[in-house]
Amino acid sequence: MGRSMSLRVQLLLLQALIVVATVAGTGVLVGALQERLLRDAYLDRMTAVAQSVARLPVILDAYGSADPSAVIQPVAEVIREASNVTYVVVTDAQGIRFSHPNPERIGEPVSTDPSVPLSGEIFVGTETGTLGESWRVKVPVFAEDGTIVGAVSVGILESALREEYAGSLTPLLAALGGAAVLGVLGAAGVTAIIRRRIYRLEPKQIASLVDANEIMLHGLSEGVIAVDGAGVITVANDAARDLLAAGDRKLVGLPAAEVLEPGLRAVLDDGEREGRLVLVGERILVARSTGRHRDDGRAVDATLLIRDHTELHDAVRQMEGAQSLTDGLRAQAHEFQNTMHVVGGLLELGLPQDALAVVRREGRGGSLGTEAADALQDEPELAALLMVKRIQARERGMSLEVDVAPRPEGGDGLRTGLIGEGDLVTIVGNLVDNAMEVGGVGTRIVLLIAWTDDRVTITVEDDGPGVQLALRERVFDVGVSTKDAPGTADGQAPQRGIGLALVRRIAERHRGSATVDDSPALGGARFVIDLPAVRPAHEEATR
Repeated sequence: MGRSMSLRVQLLLLQALIVVATVAGTGVLVGALQERLLRDAYLDRMTAVAQSVARLPVILDAYGSADPSAVIQPVAEVIREASNVTYVVVTDAQGIRFSHPNPERIGEPVSTDPSVPLSGEIFVGTETGTLGESWRVKVPVFAEDGTIVGAVSVGILESALREEYAGSLTPLLAALGGAAVLGVLGAAGVTAIIRRRIYRLEPKQIASLVDANEIMLHGLSEGVIAVDGAGVITVANDAARDLLAAGDRKLVGLPAAEVLEPGLRAVLDDGEREGRLVLVGERILVARSTGRHRDDGRAVDATLLIRDHTELHDAVRQMEGAQSLTDGLRAQAHEFQNTMHVVGGLLELGLPQDALAVVRREGRGGSLGTEAADALQDEPELAALLMVKRIQARERGMSLEVDVAPRPEGGDGLRTGLIGEGDLVTIVGNLVDNAMEVGGVGTRIVLLIAWTDDRVTITVEDDGPGVQLALRERVFDVGVSTKDAPGTADGQAPQRGIGLALVRRIAERHRGSATVDDSPALGGARFVIDLPAVRPAHEEATR
């Protein structure tokens, strides 16, 4: 198999073919117009000559003379030579010639049908006469009383027309040839420019690069979104659509302002290259961008890279929780050893009642306490989380009290329906973390979980500085935090303000609500999350 034609040759041949076809078509059209103009010019000239001869007084007077041709022939020849036509023939009403370029033909009848001009009409057409094929005009000659006394025929040979037409085509063909040469040279220049623009790649190489780019782009786990200077999305891979929860919606061609949430638009415009945490829906994303504006303010193309940070965030929290639990268990083991020493000492001193009191005071149920541990036996993930949070609070010099209200009668099977998704753990964890980070040593935090027949309410309150009225309407918005400046309304932080926003979005997704106000008992902030309580499907079926 021979080598395929290179892109350079293909482009050059294609453009040359277009140039030649265009020039040839133009030449044919201009040639046809040129012929039509030439014939129209001769038609106007012949019609004018014929009508002028038919109206000449000397010609009309000659019709009544004994020898009309003696007068008409010299006049007709003078007019023929002056008008640059082939012949001017004057006839009588029977078609007998009074004039002819060949005097020997005078007195003979015309070789073509004279009926049209002798009927009073003008004839225009091509006929073959004694001189050959000619383009002619025939007009009637009217006497003073309006009767037709003869006819005038003026014509030019078709061979003379073709010769003159060919002469007029010479400069036209030269111009068209020059245009074709310039067009081909221009095509060669355009081909060279295109080749440089595509790095002298061949079609197969370009197709291979496009395929590889598509495979790589859509195979990335990181979302990639490209935006042009007008703010329209030009590229969006599969990961980006998944992270933005776009579903089957086509992102390419849509304005970025309609697709991206405010946090992502801010990263795109600002050009955050190090990465910024952004909450999109219920996902925590790390976004970075090249920026949409230069230093002079001019808009340019930009690329936005987004990566899911939710799983990493959860893994870090789980690791921190496990470490805290390990440290807490180590501390509990140390306290338990001290307790055993106290109990042993009291027994050696013969004070068994005091030793029994120490044992009863310590109680049972682990770090959550007996009642909370029993109430959360159907919520193992939440119970484990709260055990870790109580240990963390104690290490920071705070206290975390967990109060789980008894479930309503017949409500032992009530659950929030969120455990499978980890949403309940996320809500409680973020609320407790928020209270712990705002408070200081000696802060008291109370968590209350209460069930009704069809709802579950999660309340977290503390005796800290609280949330000012000016901040309460925005505290659940992305980027607004109570941790940066307690007691003030200025809580903007680019890397914070995610936890409470995530809590509200989860609550609203489950047709619940999230509110904040003052704690009437402790004096600090009180966050209340109200969610629908549901029963597992197998328990509903047995009721």
